[in-house]
Amino acid sequence: MDEVREDVQVEGGIVVGHDGSRCAQEALQWAGRLARRADLELHVVRSWSMTTAPQPSTWEPGYVPPLVDWERGVLDELTAHVAAAGLDPAVRVTSHVVHRAPVQGMLAAAEHADLLVVGARGRGGFAGLLLGSVSDQLVHHAPCPVTVVRAGAGSRDFDSAETGSAVVAE
Repeated sequence: MDEVREDVQVEGGIVVGHDGSRCAQEALQWAGRLARRADLELHVVRSWSMTTAPQPSTWEPGYVPPLVDWERGVLDELTAHVAAAGLDPAVRVTSHVVHRAPVQGMLAAAEHADLLVVGARGRGGFAGLLLGSVSDQLVHHAPCPVTVVRAGAGSRDFDSAETGSAVVAE
């Protein structure tokens, strides 16, 4: 990584937003199952800033590492979350990190996507709200269809291709 990315463009497939929250992890798992069944590429996108990024390994007292080091830390953390999701190995997954506000980063990534998937609640906000501010904005402004995955939906799986319905996995 020589330059910090401020946007990502994908051509088709499923884009899933991931902020490191439990709900985002469930959305990733849900999107991974859909990507497997539909034979679509899965693009996992995390928007970040220095205040949300993990401390880079090059950080030392009195030294502020360059932005590319912060970006590497974000990508490493996202890669670990993707690995922990236990996706089917047949799913083609690419992780992307963008140094941009979450709504703008996700809207740009979804420009040519077939579907955008996000969790209902992220790391911030008020617990009583049904949708987080990011998911709410994406539902209203995304350039493609949007699926919002609620907490607890991670236990749902897709039934047969004939019915296309969702059922609770036993």
